[in-house]
Amino acid sequence: MSGLSPSPPAATPTSAERYTAGQKATWLSAALNTLLTVAQIVVGFLANAQSLIAHGLHSFSDLLSDFLVLWANRQGSHPADDEHPYGHGRIETAATLVLGASLIAVGGGILLAAADKLQHVDDQPPVEWLALWVAIATAAGKEALFRYLRRVAEALRSPMLLANAWHTRADAASALVVVIGVGGALAGWPLLDLVGAAIMGFMILHMGGQLAYASLKELIDTGLDEERVQAIRQTLATSPGVLGVHDLRTRRMAHQALVDAHIRVDGRLSVSEGHRVGEMARQRVLEHYPEVMDVLIHIDVEDDIGALATPLATLPDRSECEERLRALIGAGQPEPERIVLHYLNGRIEAELHFAAANAVPAGLTLLGERLQAALVAESWLGGISLHVRAALRKNEGSSPVPAEGQDARSEFIAGDSPAAP
Repeated sequence: MSGLSPSPPAATPTSAERYTAGQKATWLSAALNTLLTVAQIVVGFLANAQSLIAHGLHSFSDLLSDFLVLWANRQGSHPADDEHPYGHGRIETAATLVLGASLIAVGGGILLAAADKLQHVDDQPPVEWLALWVAIATAAGKEALFRYLRRVAEALRSPMLLANAWHTRADAASALVVVIGVGGALAGWPLLDLVGAAIMGFMILHMGGQLAYASLKELIDTGLDEERVQAIRQTLATSPGVLGVHDLRTRRMAHQALVDAHIRVDGRLSVSEGHRVGEMARQRVLEHYPEVMDVLIHIDVEDDIGALATPLATLPDRSECEERLRALIGAGQPEPERIVLHYLNGRIEAELHFAAANAVPAGLTLLGERLQAALVAESWLGGISLHVRAALRKNEGSSPVPAEGQDARSEFIAGDSPAAP
């Protein structure tokens, strides 16, 4: 299947399920980070390992971020209300931004501290072996936690949990740097411990910048990627009754997305049928793309991009049209029961509906000839059609009988863009 084909429908976790799973994963992360934070800071000071102390401080920032995630996950699970009609998903985005900013601060601080100590390498006390075992245990524990958190985040489609997972992967990678730095110091190269701390600080700084940038893009309503947008466009374009799609826009909302689009339908459909075409197209997008929270469809009868829509503003409105049409019909002629207007191609096509009791064939023929001659001077009119109304109404217990309310005959009599009968 091509990249533009819609993915098969997938089960979307409910807000309650997302909240429960997110809380469980984050509490587990908090517990492990608490243990590793205490172990690294205490052992780092006792074993004189600067890179281990720095990593312990970073683990402490992880602990703070875990509690931030717990709070944001709880707030983001609240349903939509009057003040937040699109839900509270952006709370997760804001939390991710704060998380990224905290990583930038921590990484920058570690980098500056390591750079300062590199200027006094000979003054650093020797590193003890206990620091190496704690560094190895930290790297293994962080990697295992990353794999678990990523699996939960992908199942819940939560960018906040995924950000926390990659935060943990950064910890695992930096712990490996600590292992190398501490191992090098134990082998007689104390410079490596400080270099390891500096590298770890840079990695944390870089990861924080990525998370903050991604969150900022969402907060300024950055859309879905081009491949996904084209797939949604194709789904709308192939929906029954849709003649074209334009002005398709998307924007992210935490783990979900909002879509709005203009679709073109036959200009002579009834309002209710045009609405149904739009609703069917909307439902197809919601069914094929579980991450889409809602779709706003605008119905057009022609492409209204840029200058194409401008001539419509210069055309007369209904009250003026009815007044002009009755003036063209003239006194003593049958009075139209209903007038239907179609604003198409920069002009107006009018349907004049007459009740069967008032419509005399000979009179309509004369009226048609009269209107045909009058149309020459009316540039705003694209055509006129006359309709005799002799509808069928269903009566209980009997066959349908004639009644007023629906066209029985339609004849186009004037204009260069005939209306469909």
